[in-house]
Amino acid sequence: MARLVAIDYGNKRTGLAVTDPLQLIATALETVPTHTLIDRLKAYAAAEPVEGFVVGWPTNTDGSDTDTTAAVRGLIKKLKTVFPEQTVYQHDERFTSRMALQAMIAGGTSKKDRRQKGAIDMVSATIILQSFMESKK
Repeated sequence: MARLVAIDYGNKRTGLAVTDPLQLIATALETVPTHTLIDRLKAYAAAEPVEGFVVGWPTNTDGSDTDTTAAVRGLIKKLKTVFPEQTVYQHDERFTSRMALQAMIAGGTSKKDRRQKGAIDMVSATIILQSFMESKK
């Protein structure tokens, strides 16, 4: 089977997570500068079979758009153009940054390491992906 790649999009940084080939476990991959995201995804898809992309969909608690929703819409459109063979899914990302921070605290991550925003972005992408996979069961 091919992997799923989760994307926690940000204006400056984007967190990435991937599944194992059997799509059972989500694992943090890396955080990349957002302006390099498409090139990084192309390189990853060239090295590993990718079935699809799970993009964290940003909304406010009332369901309205956030300041990044329009950018994520643009990303989804770009992914569908660049990767026409792969499916692009949207998955609710509300509260994932808060959940990622709590998971890092529970896991014993030092305060210094938690201040690195890229770490939170990777864990957020992992939470998005795990949640997506659980919703499909």
